[in-house]
Order: sequence, then structure tokens, then C-alpha cells
Amino acid sequence: MSAPKILVFDSGVGGLSILAELRHTLPKCQLVFACDNAAFPYGTKPEINLIERVEMALSALIHRLDPDIIVVACNSASTLVLPRIRANFQRPIVGVVPAIKPAAMLSTSKCIGLLATPGTVQRPYTQKLIDDFASHCQVVAVGSAELVELAEQKLRGETPDNNALKTILAPFLAEPRLDTIVLACTHFPLLREELSKAAERHIKWVDSGAAIARRVLSLLGQLPDELPPQPHSLALFTAPQPAALVAGLKQYGCVETDVVEI
Repeated sequence: MSAPKILVFDSGVGGLSILAELRHTLPKCQLVFACDNAAFPYGTKPEINLIERVEMALSALIHRLDPDIIVVACNSASTLVLPRIRANFQRPIVGVVPAIKPAAMLSTSKCIGLLATPGTVQRPYTQKLIDDFASHCQVVAVGSAELVELAEQKLRGETPDNNALKTILAPFLAEPRLDTIVLACTHFPLLREELSKAAERHIKWVDSGAAIARRVLSLLGQLPDELPPQPHSLALFTAPQPAALVAGLKQYGCVETDVVEI
């Protein structure tokens, strides 16, 4: 048996936070990270354009890679396109959705924050999660496209602007009871340390990475003991990536890169 191949797909480098959780939980799987940077960012795209783009990109990647499982490591895409792509692509597809349920359970004060892209904040899917799992909580929602850019900058070796982070967090920090924030974009866990420092008070940060890894593990089942670890990954981009990104990719085991035009 060959090692199962998992495709981790995002518009930017946020999917690397999911890749890291998958590598920790499933070290014997082949992991391929695919970044649709030609269409970055997804979080500000009109819905019909985003649906068509994700479907086209995944079709090309499936043809090239033939993965066993696809992880759509993007909240903006997952909250919109999962029904369409699950109907069209005959293989397991795992999406990433805001971790509102665990945040509501974890919060002591029942005042939580939702930090996402503008599209995810506004989407009916997200409101339904709040209604279903956090109706007993006060939910402060902030949509930020700038934070996505700051995460991309960090992976290129740049230092995120602490004042910019403080400005983004200001609506949360104005609520003294707020004790938990959902990082509802896969880019945002890449900035967990910087966000925690900028907050200047204890906050519990919740994301979906570990839950996604557990879900993929449950779909694959027990892997044979004789399979060797797969320490390195291929990173695919839909447009040439900045040279400064290469060092950042290696931190996540992506030692080989290539461009696939879509």
C-alpha cells in the first residue's frame, strides 16, 4: 500500500496551518499544499466568482495529483462551495469552518470574538453556526482582509506591524468580558503569537486545525505500520511565488515547489 495522498488547498499560505496539524497527526501521509495565489485573496471575492474559481482550480489539481482526500483549508471557500464540489468530485472533501461551537463551550464569560475575513463574517453559513452553537453567547465579529496580508508578510520573513494588529483587535478588547476568540481564517493561526502579544491580556485562541486533522484521520482509518514517515511535501502555486516565501515554506516541510497554471 502506498501512502495516502492528501491535497491541502487554499488561496494563500493560510493552509499551511492546516498542513502542520495534518503532518503532526498523519506523519505517514503524502501531503501536497496547493496555493491558488493567482486568485488571492478569496475572502473579498464575489460569491459566484469564488465558486467557479475553486471548482476550476480543484478540477485541474485533481487531474494532476489524483489525491485520496481533499482538504479545503480556507474558511471563505468552505462556507460557500462545499456542497457544489462534493457533488462534482467523487472523493472525500473536508472543509474548514469557523470553530464557533468549541469556542462557545470553552468560554467562561460567554462573550466570544469571531475574527474572520469580511466574506466569512457576512455569510449566512456563519450566522447559522452562531445561531446553532453560540446563541447563549455575546458574539463580537470582526472581518479583516488586512490580517490575511499580515500573515502572508510574516511567512515572507517580514515582521507584522503591532499597531496594525492592535487596531484589528480593538473591537474585541473594548469588551472586558470577552475571553475567547475564534481564528476563523486559516491564515490567522500563523499570527497566534503576535496576536496574543498585541492583545495584552489573556485570551483563549481557537481554530479548526486539530479538528480537521482528526476528521481526515477518521476518514483514512488505521494506516499500515510498515508505511514510512513522509517528512517533506510538494507546494504548488497557480502563479510564481516570491523568492522570500521559499524559506517560510521549508518551515512547514515544503522543500519542493512548482507552478501549475489555472
